Amino acid sequence: MSVVVNSAEQLNTEAVVTGRRPSRLASGRVQGRPSRRGVRRSARRTRTSITLMIVMTLMLLYSLGPLFWLVVNSTKSRQDLYDTSGLWFAPTFSLFTNIADVFAYDDGVFLRWFLNTVLYVVVGAGGATLLATLAGYGLAKYRFPGRRAVFAIILGALAIPGSVLAVPQFLLFSKLGLTNTPAAVIIPSLVSAFGLYLVWVYAAEAIPDELIEAARLDGAGELRIFFAISLRQLAPAFITVLMFAVVATWNNYFLPLIMLSSPEWYPLTVGLSQWASASASIGTQPIPQLVITGSLLTVLPISAAFLYLQRYWQSGLAAGSVK
Repeated sequence: MSVVVNSAEQLNTEAVVTGRRPSRLASGRVQGRPSRRGVRRSARRTRTSITLMIVMTLMLLYSLGPLFWLVVNSTKSRQDLYDTSGLWFAPTFSLFTNIADVFAYDDGVFLRWFLNTVLYVVVGAGGATLLATLAGYGLAKYRFPGRRAVFAIILGALAIPGSVLAVPQFLLFSKLGLTNTPAAVIIPSLVSAFGLYLVWVYAAEAIPDELIEAARLDGAGELRIFFAISLRQLAPAFITVLMFAVVATWNNYFLPLIMLSSPEWYPLTVGLSQWASASASIGTQPIPQLVITGSLLTVLPISAAFLYLQRYWQSGLAAGSVK
């Protein structure tokens, strides 16, 4: 201890002679001891991390809570739904019985609704993604009169809610005689203003004009340039638009509700809603266990598709990170 004090006094004496400011070690502070400002900064970071962790935990519970309730109650019989807690399992496990009843109820109409939904997603969402990619790429890489007007129209379309256009669309399709047909659901789903705008913005930055010019000098046509070169560069935007289109078409409810009157063309959303309304009517047998189990079966395919497409989306975003 005396050696440290003597060394500090010696350094202070040298500082007086040389005119230099003594160091923190020379003034008697222990080396490695954090300053007050560092301690406050570390404490502030700790409080921020704890607050962020609490917020993220609440968001996770808010997101997974309904799914947990759906899974738990899908394993219960109709009587157990009324007699047990909705947040935990019943003594009897009835999930497989409920699934069999869902596919057998009303002559197996649930399977028909599932196939209808797949049709609307494959044709509607797939077509919307392809058209948005083609149009967005063309608007980003080609110059033509009226390009700014098209841009303004797209921005205006983004600001209009889809429910506002539902009634005019119904009147138009009614005049054309297309109501109560799959075309009444598929054709409006082919238009995606958000997808077009997203591809447009991404293509303007992701695809260099020099790359397109080099392909043209090599003799490639415009379609070959798009499908062989540009589409690979647009993979992240393409997958993103496809994800949004698939989820929107799978969960589409209001448009099929007003366009379709025959149950044979219903998607899953409208069909399950009809089951829930019919089971709550007077004089009908309630089937809440079938509605809940059918909802679970509806959620599983779209969740699997989202996770599957997300893999390509993440890999596409990282593809150009290393040059």
